[in-house]
Amino acid sequence: MPHLQTKESGAKMFPEDYKDLLTLWKNRCEPDSREEQLEDLVTRLENVTRRLERVPGAGTETQETAVQTKTPSPVNQSPVANQTTSISPQAKMSVAGYEDIIAGPVSQYLQLSQKIGGDVLTHSKLVEKAFQVQLQFIQTAASHPAPANQSQQVALLAPTSTQIQEIQEFREKNRGSSFFNHLSAISESIPALGWVAVSPTPAPYVKEMNDAGQFYTNRVLKDWKEKDKNHVEWCKAWVQTLTELQQYVRQHHTTGLVWAKTGTPAVPAAPGAPPPPPPSMPVGDVAADLGEDRSALFAQINQGEGITRSKCLKKVTSDMQTHKNPGLRTGPAPFKAPASGQTNSVSGKPAKPIDKPPVFVRDGKKWLVEYQKGNKNLLIENPEMNNVVYVYRCEDSTLIVKGKVNSIVLDSCRKTSVVFDSLVSSIEFVNCQSVQMQVLGKVPTISIDKTDGCQMYLNSESLQVELISSKSSEMNVMVPKGNGDYTEYPVPEQFKTTISGTGLTTTAVDSLG
Repeated sequence: MPHLQTKESGAKMFPEDYKDLLTLWKNRCEPDSREEQLEDLVTRLENVTRRLERVPGAGTETQETAVQTKTPSPVNQSPVANQTTSISPQAKMSVAGYEDIIAGPVSQYLQLSQKIGGDVLTHSKLVEKAFQVQLQFIQTAASHPAPANQSQQVALLAPTSTQIQEIQEFREKNRGSSFFNHLSAISESIPALGWVAVSPTPAPYVKEMNDAGQFYTNRVLKDWKEKDKNHVEWCKAWVQTLTELQQYVRQHHTTGLVWAKTGTPAVPAAPGAPPPPPPSMPVGDVAADLGEDRSALFAQINQGEGITRSKCLKKVTSDMQTHKNPGLRTGPAPFKAPASGQTNSVSGKPAKPIDKPPVFVRDGKKWLVEYQKGNKNLLIENPEMNNVVYVYRCEDSTLIVKGKVNSIVLDSCRKTSVVFDSLVSSIEFVNCQSVQMQVLGKVPTISIDKTDGCQMYLNSESLQVELISSKSSEMNVMVPKGNGDYTEYPVPEQFKTTISGTGLTTTAVDSLG
């Protein structure tokens, strides 16, 4: 029979009291004595409560002791030893919030990665492991106080750091992959998991890493938006993952990772034994084979003059001699590419415009300006700092952005101009012809790729800008003089490379003449 606990004091009642009270409750249902029985019941309850409160050790249980739990860690995965600790409700909410992220946007990202397959799928498995490792670390922080010294805390963070490094190394090893932009989007933003070591403002750090990855997610959208919608949803799922991670950090770890206040301090587990070395090659068999080959070789060489009588040597006849047959001197004809009406995809010239209805819409954090022709009045007002402006296949149009945004991308545009206040990261021109830009505030980076004709008007605040160009021509930078006029500086298109003792030295040249 279980004990009955009173609401006011939390004291436990014994089975015989429970039976008596049950009888009273049954009698209470009779209409003639209802009020009398209820009064008697209340009096009885008060007497029992006073009697039980005088019993030693019959105090109320604290909420913390009631929720005591022992969470076993997976074998060879948790950085700390298994210990019985008490987890506060706030810490439980922290762990549950992180589990919601894994079950929500992270799970959607993994499903879409499986649909895309290839290197994206392999990369996603590393990302999944990174989130699981961090979940274990958060569970450790929720049930243990902070380590005694900095070195132990670094050791606890080592699994997360190692996993982030593996994700970035996978990108570097697969630079020739057709999904390189996908890999780069993850690799540039996965350091967001390092928020556990950031204080006092970890949430803005997560946002900064999310913005860094959006440079490559924009490229994925540009390349795949008209080919496969799975890639578009993949980008949204990853951006949503880091967005919810930022909200989680702001809610549960506003000024830094929150450790438990009571319990045994977290201690890193002892490293396991290293894996056994790979089996060595059968040296004896290889040496025996090499010995036999060498013996046969030296036996033929030691024949002396008799080697010329060997059947292995062929006699060169007069029809084989090149000085008697000049026709033998000509080599194979040089390779000629087959004639084709298709143009090279990397020629740097934009594709012919597609007749589609113009688009000017905001989709979440992205402003989409597409297929605009002859429109000089395109205006974006009051954007947010994390917004991205994507201009695609516009011709003979002008876009004005009033307010600070994260980045602007002009893709396959012709005779198009853009005027903006300030940017957080960069403005990028890809596959464009005869485009112009003017910055009224500050821009950190200008990227020009496969573009012919790009005029850039700078402001006095933007003189520290970095220009990155490749496969482009007719690029000019207009620097203000101070009197309202500009000085024009052409961006070099020709370079001279020499070989030095330590490598290559490349310098820009004005002309080859």
